[in-house]
Amino acid sequence: MAHNLGFDVELPLAFNDAVDRVKDALKREGFGILTEIDLRAAFHEKLGREFRPYVILGACNPPLAFSAINADPAVGLLLPCNVTVESVGEQRTIVRLTNPEALLATAVGTSPALAGVCARRQRTDGACHGHAETDEWCFPRVGPPEIWTLM
Repeated sequence: MAHNLGFDVELPLAFNDAVDRVKDALKREGFGILTEIDLRAAFHEKLGREFRPYVILGACNPPLAFSAINADPAVGLLLPCNVTVESVGEQRTIVRLTNPEALLATAVGTSPALAGVCARRQRTDGACHGHAETDEWCFPRVGPPEIWTLM
């Protein structure tokens, strides 16, 4: 069965506001940001080319990472979990989150313990929900394509 590589949502936010919101949402869910790659700056510096605002956030949930690596040390090749934030207009940003099932699809077949970690990650992604009145953005309870919403 084929899996999507990730889930995405378009937010009606300026790029920097979206990056801040994503970082806050990840923090609320127990994820720290280990890396932040600014592709616009990197492409300008290394290639002399212009590119739209685009960052890759390397996010890690230490308890999940510990469990996953204990279940299968090779899973470290897939860490940290990447989240991208990309400007697609003045007040439009696309946020993408990796799909843990897709990333672990081949490894899960060989490790029942790793399948359990993947299931816990899916539940973690769905743990946060908010209210329309507060415009709180976070991870909803349901799968693609509704994985991300403005609530």
